[in-house]
Amino acid sequence: MIKFLIDDHGVRHEDAVNMKSIVQSYFESLYTSEVNQLRLEDLADVGRQVSNEMNNELMAPFTREEVKAALFSIGDLKAPGPDGLHAIFFKRFWNMLGEDLENEVLQAVNSATIPEGWNETTIVLIPKVENPEKITQFRPISLCNVVYKVISKLLANRLKKVLPDIVSSYQSAFVPGILITDNLLVAYESINSIKKKQGKRGLCAVKLDMHKAYDRVEWIYLKPIMLKMGFHPRWVATVMSCVTSVKYNVRFNGMETDVFTPSRGLRQGDPLSPYLFLLVAEGLSSMLRGAETRGELEGVKVC
Repeated sequence: MIKFLIDDHGVRHEDAVNMKSIVQSYFESLYTSEVNQLRLEDLADVGRQVSNEMNNELMAPFTREEVKAALFSIGDLKAPGPDGLHAIFFKRFWNMLGEDLENEVLQAVNSATIPEGWNETTIVLIPKVENPEKITQFRPISLCNVVYKVISKLLANRLKKVLPDIVSSYQSAFVPGILITDNLLVAYESINSIKKKQGKRGLCAVKLDMHKAYDRVEWIYLKPIMLKMGFHPRWVATVMSCVTSVKYNVRFNGMETDVFTPSRGLRQGDPLSPYLFLLVAEGLSSMLRGAETRGELEGVKVC
């Protein structure tokens, strides 16, 4: 139960109608694009990483076995989406529903079209602090319908196989075989080296605050970077149909806001999102590597 919310002007609201309005306007604004056009120089350092063999692997026809495996890999009682169904419902009645579900899912992924209603998503709010007072102090978690999650899992299962070969070694989150803690050790050693450095030339570390990073991913950037990296246009179209066909509403205090359509953002709760965010961050990695190659940046020598 959220008992009250404080708006941007510092006014406290306890009335359900006012709180609903605050929540609705905040998320509509958060998921509204702020970029009209992508600059070509933003992707100048991004090179082709996806080989023809990788594309053949990604574009191979999906099978019924993959659909079943994707469904059965979803947790039985994960919080349900707007359809109200848990994954265990489909598993329990697989003998009755399995063939129809496989047909519908295969039709969707092969045509790169998500049927109306499948991608409706309910956002629930998880407190980030002990006693939240503002809407910004809640983490939005997206609850997706099971049938959509099956499609997302299908794509994610294929994408993660090629990620280690296309994402730079500087990125270690969600890449099989690499631990994110490795980067913590590198950062610690680098900071320690900077502190101990002597001489006239100093060194600095830049801390980048990726505030609401998933929610602010611009679709106008996500699609071109996938194409620039060499992904097959039909694969990109399938992924973008998953990302852009979403419709949101927010649930809190037993109420739901009106449905709204976003124009940017990745969902926390969508199996595909972590892997797409790695591709987004690859743009930054490419810029840093390009600047280093041109002599505009110089790394820290630890030993």
